[in-house]
Amino acid sequence: MSIDTSKGSTPETTEDPALTADELAEMSVEEAMLAGAEADGVYIVHRRERFPIAGTKAERRAERTIAALFVLAFLSAVAFIVVFCGAVPFEWHLPGQGSQEFRYFTPLLGFTLGLSLACIGIGVVLWAKWLMPEEEAVQDRHDDPSPETEQIMTTATLISGYNDLGVARRSILKSTIGLASGALAAVPLVALVGAMIKKPNKGPGQSLFHTLWTSGVAVVYSDGRRVSPDDLLPGGIETVFPGVPGGVKAGDSPTLLIRLRPEQASKVQTRPGQAGFAWGDYVAFSKICTHAGCPASLYEQQTGRLLCPCHQSQFDVLRDAKPIFGPATRSLPKLPLGVEIVDGKQYFVAKGDFPEAIGPAFWERP
Repeated sequence: MSIDTSKGSTPETTEDPALTADELAEMSVEEAMLAGAEADGVYIVHRRERFPIAGTKAERRAERTIAALFVLAFLSAVAFIVVFCGAVPFEWHLPGQGSQEFRYFTPLLGFTLGLSLACIGIGVVLWAKWLMPEEEAVQDRHDDPSPETEQIMTTATLISGYNDLGVARRSILKSTIGLASGALAAVPLVALVGAMIKKPNKGPGQSLFHTLWTSGVAVVYSDGRRVSPDDLLPGGIETVFPGVPGGVKAGDSPTLLIRLRPEQASKVQTRPGQAGFAWGDYVAFSKICTHAGCPASLYEQQTGRLLCPCHQSQFDVLRDAKPIFGPATRSLPKLPLGVEIVDGKQYFVAKGDFPEAIGPAFWERP
């Protein structure tokens, strides 16, 4: 059988006499590697050292270039960690209500991590192209298990490949790639574990368990107008928000204000401790579904059922939004309602926050 190569040579497969472990032990690593390649049906057609004379200016220049890439990868990974840990503001603010520098947080994370990965990748490729031996080989396919002697020769091949890297005599590359790899390996640890190490609560309050609703906070529409009991007709529903800075944009504060039909108000079954949460024929529940966080906002006023369109969970408003169908297992948290009089007109206010965590978990909280 003959195999064509790019140089026009046609190495022929021959049955080499089996080598013993003692014979292999007397060979150099290079010779054992070549013997192992031939025994495995691999024929080295061309092999040339990039720098036959070690330590030349050209070799050192190549080493310094690759080392610079690894150092840049290290610095980029460190920059990612610094940005992630808070060197750049990440908290969102409405225009005119705080620093807008949060817009740079995500782009900087992407740029620093991408640059680190790119530098390591380019450095490794240049290492192979500039410093490792130039080699062309062809190989026969075979499916037989390898005998012990071939295992020894395979080991020699791996050792030879390690020697080709020149790690032992290129300490600057060994140090810089280790530095870059170590910093890059720390990136996922910081990203995945960092949030658990840093306590997310702000100040003495338990921010994970509270939204922007507090006692006395006005109930407003998305445009900031206050909500009056005279606004909704019986059977009506409206999405409302806390009337505080950032309340309309807060991911955990959207609330459904529902005005029950006259015949329904007397049929409401409240949960223990929440008898005074309604105001007249008005009730208010978190809009965040307790299954997967979708907006549960499809209301059927004749039956008093609230539907989440994502996974078809249904909540019975007359039983304080208890789940009666679908994957949701927790009732929607209920907001305590009150009113205040401003210029002779009544407006809704919250009498406190939701008494329990909203949604499926503590996600999208400040």
